[in-house]
Amino acid sequence: MITAALVGIMFATGNTTPHLGIDLAGGTSITLTASPPPGAPKSAVNGASLSEAQQIMEKRVNAFGVSEATVQTQGGNTLLVTIPKGTDPTKIEDEISKTALMYFRPVLAIAPSGVVASPAPSSSASSSASSSSSATPPAAKAPSSTATPSAGKTQGDALTRDLTAASATATATAAGKASATPNSTASAVPSGSASSAPVDTSSLTQGTVPADLTAAFAKLDCSDKKQQSTDFQTSNSKDAVACDATSTSGVYYKYALGPVAVAGTDISSASSGLSQQTGQWQVNLSFNGHGSQAFATTTATLSKNTAPQNQFAIVLDGQVQSAPSVSSSIVGGQAEISGSFDQKSASDLATVLNAGALPLKLTTQDTTTVSPELGSSQLTAGLVSGAIGLALVVLYSMLYYRGLGLVAIAGLAVSAVLTYSIMCLLGASIGFALNLPAVCGAIVAIGITADSFVVYFERIRDELRHGTSLRPSVQRAWPKARRTILVADFVSFLAAAVLYFFTVGKVQGFAFTLGLTTLLDVVVIFLFTKPLISLLARRRFFADGHPMSGLDPKRLGVRPPLRGGRRPLPATPKEV
Repeated sequence: MITAALVGIMFATGNTTPHLGIDLAGGTSITLTASPPPGAPKSAVNGASLSEAQQIMEKRVNAFGVSEATVQTQGGNTLLVTIPKGTDPTKIEDEISKTALMYFRPVLAIAPSGVVASPAPSSSASSSASSSSSATPPAAKAPSSTATPSAGKTQGDALTRDLTAASATATATAAGKASATPNSTASAVPSGSASSAPVDTSSLTQGTVPADLTAAFAKLDCSDKKQQSTDFQTSNSKDAVACDATSTSGVYYKYALGPVAVAGTDISSASSGLSQQTGQWQVNLSFNGHGSQAFATTTATLSKNTAPQNQFAIVLDGQVQSAPSVSSSIVGGQAEISGSFDQKSASDLATVLNAGALPLKLTTQDTTTVSPELGSSQLTAGLVSGAIGLALVVLYSMLYYRGLGLVAIAGLAVSAVLTYSIMCLLGASIGFALNLPAVCGAIVAIGITADSFVVYFERIRDELRHGTSLRPSVQRAWPKARRTILVADFVSFLAAAVLYFFTVGKVQGFAFTLGLTTLLDVVVIFLFTKPLISLLARRRFFADGHPMSGLDPKRLGVRPPLRGGRRPLPATPKEV
């Protein structure tokens, strides 16, 4: 039933062939050039930082399974990432190039920047004192965020993005202006519009703000893809400008931000999950001790300000992921990023944050397709080797165990189907790549499975030699054989686990396959072989010891039973 279910899933999902590794099917090679992050000296690019970046990227590209992607350092500032065929190189390139530098910065001003579509006019809505009743644009795409207070706090402690409907629609005026009220008094011309009217930066004049920030804010055009994806953060201690990660109702928003209040390095863990309140996907963040204190202090300060100075922006790789408003101090060191996430995007962001922030800024220099190292001929050679080994095991089983050999062949067939279907499904679900060492692991597994049959069959024969009839022999032999099989499989699985966790690259493929087939051997011997032999023991062909059954008393050295009773023990030398 298990085998039929896995095969059915395999065909239902269309995953009928396993993913092949680089040595069998080729892949893609991505060359990345490392440069210092914003504000860091050129000496930041060194052997230690490259090694750290290599380790982080290995975690990222292999975060969802044994995909056999490799990351190597070349020279003093280059990293080479090799991805097996079947993995989307664009997705991997996006994942590994993210620096994952997350910062929490106070908001100084917000304004629309570039009207992509002509939205319908909408009336302004006043912000609510509580974040739970804030107006959120109905078509908002950019993830908003909430900060979850510690246990015992009230709903008023929650943080939500407080952009009004008017700011989402950015109503165009006759003069070509677009008015926006995203919890601020700023009214600005979209940078992407044809109008040359000056940008209103009145909110920037509230306090001591450098003139260069005012100029940069007025100049920023977030409808320009290049500017929208540019990281304008030059220093953690300086003000900066940034764009929304995605547009809101066809409008991109730009932000003027203060110095970093909480750094992403203070995040101790990140995970994705469904919100209990909204049922939507979100990313849950936990801060360390320093981050918890800084987060509480920042939110306490911001809660005393008016909009938009009561908001803080969550900036990831230079783009604003969300800009929640603060109504009170948030303690407990817990936060959530939620909004328009689906399961994949939430999981990807959590993976990047958990893997760590890259110590360097990486730029894609070249992306090329590489040919197989060994090619399909080696795959054919590996499969032929496996077929020869399997044929020899089948031949030996039939010659030595005869009828019982059919049980061994059936068990090997079930194990082979299970292994193949699981490999196909794992290739689609976790990116498992079948390379030549993995094929070798599967061939070795033939011997492991055959060993289990031999142990059980010989235990049954030993019981028969002591004069026990077949059905009691099957039952009495099982506990002894079971213990031996479990010990042997445990040793094999332990060796596979040690290889997997303490080696890298292709050796992991061998270890993974060896461990998988060892577990399947236990499943087959417990759920297939033992029940099948119990059923066959009721058949006269086996119970009467037919010469072709493999349980012939003469071949086992046992005298025929007397009057259908117990078989006597073999004759001793003295009796002879």
